Amino acid sequence: MNLAEIQGYVYLVMTIVMVGVLYSYIVYLYRSEKKGEKDYEKYGNIALDDNIDSKPIEDMPEPKNEK
Repeated sequence: MNLAEIQGYVYLVMTIVMVGVLYSYIVYLYRSEKKGEKDYEKYGNIALDDNIDSKPIEDMPEPKNEK
């Protein structure tokens, strides 16, 4: 087994791993949007609605006073 064959196998394995990571991330985004945890459509509109007086995407939670 020479170096070119090893590089070919490593390339193939890394390609398969990266495709798996990509598809798992897509499934994660799809599931979290279906559950209602996040609405990624709003985040996609940030570039389109980029005015200083635009409404914020999410409301900031009020800070808790720990005294």
